[in-house]
Amino acid sequence: MKTLTLKIDDSVSDNFLWLLQHFSQNEVSIVDAGDFLSDDAYLRSVEGMVESIKSAMTEPTSKGVTLNKLDW
Repeated sequence: MKTLTLKIDDSVSDNFLWLLQHFSQNEVSIVDAGDFLSDDAYLRSVEGMVESIKSAMTEPTSKGVTLNKLDW
């Protein structure tokens, strides 16, 4: 079974949900539903994220780590 994430315009969401109701729950089910947030809006919604980013922006470059020292 595959999981898809879709962004559905409000003008067609009712029709789309109507279509989904014509499948059995074994065939298609909604596992998560919510309003779309841009990356910026999402990050701003995480408690303490804005303050953390502002703090990180004021750190001197000398405290940074070079890419070759990161364990990817």
